[in-house]
Amino acid sequence: MTSFASIARHAASAAAAGAIIVGTAAAQGPAAPTAYPTGPIRMVVPFPAGGGVDSMGRIVAQRLAEVLGRPMVVDNRGGANGMIGSEIVAKSPKDGYTLLFNGANFVTTPSLYARVGYDPIRDFDPISLVSLAPNILVAHPSLPAKSVPELIALARARPGLVTFAGSGSGSTPHLAGELFKVMAKVDMVHVPYRGSGPAMVGLLAGEAITMFLPAINAGPHLKSGRLRAIAVTSAKRLPAYPQLPTIAESGLRGYESSQWYGALAPAGTPAEIVNLLNGHIMKIMQGAELQKRLIDEGTVPVGSTREQFAAHIGSETEKWARIIKASSARVD
Repeated sequence: MTSFASIARHAASAAAAGAIIVGTAAAQGPAAPTAYPTGPIRMVVPFPAGGGVDSMGRIVAQRLAEVLGRPMVVDNRGGANGMIGSEIVAKSPKDGYTLLFNGANFVTTPSLYARVGYDPIRDFDPISLVSLAPNILVAHPSLPAKSVPELIALARARPGLVTFAGSGSGSTPHLAGELFKVMAKVDMVHVPYRGSGPAMVGLLAGEAITMFLPAINAGPHLKSGRLRAIAVTSAKRLPAYPQLPTIAESGLRGYESSQWYGALAPAGTPAEIVNLLNGHIMKIMQGAELQKRLIDEGTVPVGSTREQFAAHIGSETEKWARIIKASSARVD
């Protein structure tokens, strides 16, 4: 089993919707296999432009284009909680010219949907875990509870009173809440919205009174006082929010939930190509400027080995299958 802490130790701007070709300047990197790449590489992002997966994917694509000396075509294929784009890549040629850049939904959809057109372990070769994006448990100022123990006590005293917004059923904020419910043994009500934007509007309006909000989106609302931070969902405190305790240290020992981003290839892609891409991504994620940028935003840069990413996918698949079953979470 891997964890946020163990993987992190080894350790963008969103453009317009649709496919986009990013930079092509050549630079030094790991030795390339003969004749790869000879042309553009397509990176499928299975979500619309502008979200977290897309933003991180474009950062990686831009830098890969620079070191490979070939264009990277970012192809947004949103729909069905990421399943459409993932299935496209699973069925693509195994030649290194079609890659997948995905997030945590990649391993939760098989437990949430009756029919999924891919197997996250069998149908893909992991390239690298790129980064981790924890959430912050935030509350509307009207909520009297100001700590995790107080929130748990309130939820137990008044079952169903505490609501939590989510950016769609099966999203990372939704499942972070379901994990909290199971571990704390409380009755909290999920209020699903169609995306993170509407979820934020509903939370700020008091339609839901808590949310497991991505840390990268929390800053302005915490500074303005429109939301109150309670704890972070990562295993360790975030450098961007050192004053915030983790949920684990606040009483729910072992609690950990984070969005994550990573690159994959169709299963059977030549190992020398996957190794080449892994080496470049690991080097990209070690860049001081990029690391500072991501850490300041509340993201944890990683850049893992292939084996570490494979272990992470396996442990996350098992973990969320258990939580989804225990919580009876479903896609609305």
